[in-house]
Amino acid sequence: MIVFRNLTKSYHVRGRRKTVASNINVIFPTGISVGLLGRNGAGKSTLLKIIAGATDPTSGEVISDGSVSFPVGFAGSFHPDMTGAQNTRFVARIYGADTSALVDYVADFSELGVHFHLPFRTYSAGMKSRLAFGVSMGLQFDTYLIDEITAVGDARFKQKSRSIFMDRLSRSGAIFVSHSNGMLRELCTAGAVLEAGNLEYFADINDAIAHHEYNMGK
Repeated sequence: MIVFRNLTKSYHVRGRRKTVASNINVIFPTGISVGLLGRNGAGKSTLLKIIAGATDPTSGEVISDGSVSFPVGFAGSFHPDMTGAQNTRFVARIYGADTSALVDYVADFSELGVHFHLPFRTYSAGMKSRLAFGVSMGLQFDTYLIDEITAVGDARFKQKSRSIFMDRLSRSGAIFVSHSNGMLRELCTAGAVLEAGNLEYFADINDAIAHHEYNMGK
């Protein structure tokens, strides 16, 4: 269960105050996959970062009764001068995971070969995504955060990634940000719409999509 309690987040943009969350009080039930919808610039990615603990709210709090992932596939926190293996070990230590087990898992999953032991700054965009996705899937969380994840690699690798991802979702909840309504309908049972700082939860993803489309048509 993830609880938003009096959550407010605002910041200044070009001399003006932008409000992403305005005294939000919402509960996401345990084990549910929730699609997070909202127009461009509404603050969906910022809200995910607050849930992950990567960004502080202006006031209020987000409470979880289980473990919450960093955004799946996010490579922004990897150190450019550390190798893929070293970055993987570092993440394992942060989350209290078995270091050797995670390194072995990511090395096998990512299929980076010798590049796994080269500095992260030498990686192509696709290689960075493979490493980041592998690290995300190698750690077990009660809730996964997914921000516009894009599969990389050939058809075989994409299918492997999807199979592993669906296996994780069979045992965990998730919060998805995606502009693909088809993907949200496929992967989510519930939804939440972020509009003008307000977050409204819907037990049915189709109701959430309909409400979002209504907002977009205003």
